[in-house]
Amino acid sequence: MLANRLEFDVGRDHEVFAAVPAGAAVFLLRGEAGTEPYVSKTANLRRRLQRLLSVPEKRTKRLNLRGRVRWVEYSATGSDFESGFLLYQLLRITFPKTYAARLRLRFAPMVKLHLENEYPRASITTRLGRRNGTSVYYGPFVSRVAAEKFADDSLDFFKMRRCVDDLHPDPAFPGCIYSEMKMCLAPCFAGCSKEEYTAEVQRLVQFLETDGNSMRAAIEQERERASDDLDFERAAAIHKRIEKLDDVLRGKPDLARRIQDLNAVILQRAAEDQTIAAYAVRAGRLAEPCFVRFAEIAGQPRSAEQIFRDYLEQPGTAPKGNNLGENLWLVARWYYSNPREGEIFFHDKDWPYRKILRACSRLLVPKPSAADAAKNAAKTSPEKGAS
Repeated sequence: MLANRLEFDVGRDHEVFAAVPAGAAVFLLRGEAGTEPYVSKTANLRRRLQRLLSVPEKRTKRLNLRGRVRWVEYSATGSDFESGFLLYQLLRITFPKTYAARLRLRFAPMVKLHLENEYPRASITTRLGRRNGTSVYYGPFVSRVAAEKFADDSLDFFKMRRCVDDLHPDPAFPGCIYSEMKMCLAPCFAGCSKEEYTAEVQRLVQFLETDGNSMRAAIEQERERASDDLDFERAAAIHKRIEKLDDVLRGKPDLARRIQDLNAVILQRAAEDQTIAAYAVRAGRLAEPCFVRFAEIAGQPRSAEQIFRDYLEQPGTAPKGNNLGENLWLVARWYYSNPREGEIFFHDKDWPYRKILRACSRLLVPKPSAADAAKNAAKTSPEKGAS
């Protein structure tokens, strides 16, 4: 899996240190057969290996593996996302039973619609059910609090139940506060028919699938009818509902959508010069990356756009043992990071190839060094005493 392999000899350690790059990488230190390897990522491979494999200092508790390592394996990376994805794959293979704990993997929260229930309801979960199940998952969100807020605010526009019990409709049941406030169809005491409740659930599903557009269109039509009837007071009240709906949708991140519809491409700068690493996300799953080498494209018959088309429009192969929940965690962790390096483009009706190519141009612009950044800051800062 890792591209480079070097033999480590304590008598020639400086040759190994000189051979590895002083840049970001994922690496594995392997000892004698039967010993546990050391796997990690780093922003500077040379400095990290010097710290782990140099002659240990006296009276220090710093980890030193000089006498245990026989082989150094590594792959240079161009971004933290590439490092994280490669580290995830490597740990899954090397430590299949403990990789999740080593990664401190925490599944991303999602809104789940329990459609297999006779009277469906919504809940917040971090676990995905059976692939052949009928439940619908919507997300991922940055936190459970954000998922709960979106779910609660969205349910205010529908009369679906918010209780968690399996219902057995009984007219003698007193109901709850939501039924008293006319915010629920009250299937608990047979306040509606099964067909009426199913229709309300389908309205919510359509709301989520259309990113709220189905609800907005219906409310706008209702407002126009009120205006045509010269019922301006009712039209003003309906307009406030539209404003409330817009507030709900503005608080929803672009990444949060039905998992089956989460199709996107993540662009990252690769370690290789003038190269972009493209990671396709297909129904929430990360595919193996495609490396677009712009320095070589001029001498090839295929254009950069055609390379992206071939990669994005043909079914890709997900990594072996690919786990949907874990992939969503990788994508969500990067997407919600601050600052976020790289760019993402979603597939709705078609892929935005022109925007993708423009983003590649932006990512390939060399980053200014720390010294250059300090000089630029000094030039743009106002002089002392300036008013």
